[in-house]
Amino acid sequence: MASTSRLLLHGSLPPPTTSISKTITGSHAVRALWHNNGKYPKEKTCIETPLLLQHNQKNHYTCDQIKRKHFVNATHAQSKNEPESQPDSAKPIWNSIKDVTHTIQKFSVFYALIGLLSGILSSSLLAVEKLSDLSPTFFISMLQFMAAYSSMQLYTTGVNQLADIEIDKINKPYRPLASSKISFGGGLAIVAASLFMSFGLALMIGSKPLLWGLILIFILMTAYSVNLPFLRWKKSTILTLLSGVPTILTAYNLAPYLHMKTFVLKKPFIFTRSLAFTTVVMTFFYVVISLFKDIPDIEGDKKEGLQTLSIRLGPKRVFWLCISLLEMTYGIAIIMGLTSPFLWSKIFTVMAHAINAWILWFRANSVDLKSKEDFQSFYMFIFKLLYLENVLVLFVR
Repeated sequence: MASTSRLLLHGSLPPPTTSISKTITGSHAVRALWHNNGKYPKEKTCIETPLLLQHNQKNHYTCDQIKRKHFVNATHAQSKNEPESQPDSAKPIWNSIKDVTHTIQKFSVFYALIGLLSGILSSSLLAVEKLSDLSPTFFISMLQFMAAYSSMQLYTTGVNQLADIEIDKINKPYRPLASSKISFGGGLAIVAASLFMSFGLALMIGSKPLLWGLILIFILMTAYSVNLPFLRWKKSTILTLLSGVPTILTAYNLAPYLHMKTFVLKKPFIFTRSLAFTTVVMTFFYVVISLFKDIPDIEGDKKEGLQTLSIRLGPKRVFWLCISLLEMTYGIAIIMGLTSPFLWSKIFTVMAHAINAWILWFRANSVDLKSKEDFQSFYMFIFKLLYLENVLVLFVR
């Protein structure tokens, strides 16, 4: 026995038989397999050193058992490290939801919808005289107004896209109708449903300012878009301004103010200083938006035969005309701010509009006037200035 032990220590024992070679220790073999990076060794490496052979035989673990145990442990450890993947059936549903959401955003011209909602909120708050006016009824009525005018917004953008499919294939190929994500019949159904929903809500609410504002917007924007005799006013710059500016001013500012003041709060209409400031400043903004929107669309408008100001004068001249009008707007805002009887309102209005005027000038000088993408990006920047102005008018006193 002592001789056998010495042979074992020196590793001079002959190779074991097949039956012995399949006998292996538990813990030591598992560690050996782990240190081998999960790769199973050949048959001969399944044996521990001769010193451990006797211990291995006591545990009665075979190579196959050790491999199975190692595979289960390795698989379990890997599952902990890897993030759980979504079921294959959930991915198409999620992708469909995202696709529908993006389509709705593009069809509704989402940045204009945000401008509408921010304008309604701002003008509604201008009608408030004291904190007690901010009741649950006030906010419910404001949300009802937003719902009705959002539906009309969907109608106006939708009918314009229906009339401009061929132009949008050149100017805005990403739009749902131009890219065929929505069929012409589908677009027509959305437009009709939005129109009926808008007027249906107005009749249910019973507010005259709300209803008459919707009627004015419906008439002007239909005349602007639809290609019928004496219509399609977008062919003329003057008619574009006459249809676009009153529409936006009514929807964003005048109608919500009158609705909240006379219908919800039951107070007489007063043309306050804040409303006068809003009307003047926002009118300039809406003129600029109506002119600037045609700059990136020159290519498609030319093929359609439209005579926009951007086609007549060129994009560079119209661009700087719009910048001049906006700078003039900020100058008027500063002058009106200086006449405020309240010191805090005077300081805030002057400083805020002076800073905006500087930012506008700095941003305008960074635009590449030969790049359609830069024009489109700056158009979005004008809307951001509009959103900000809807906040600033609340501090004018």
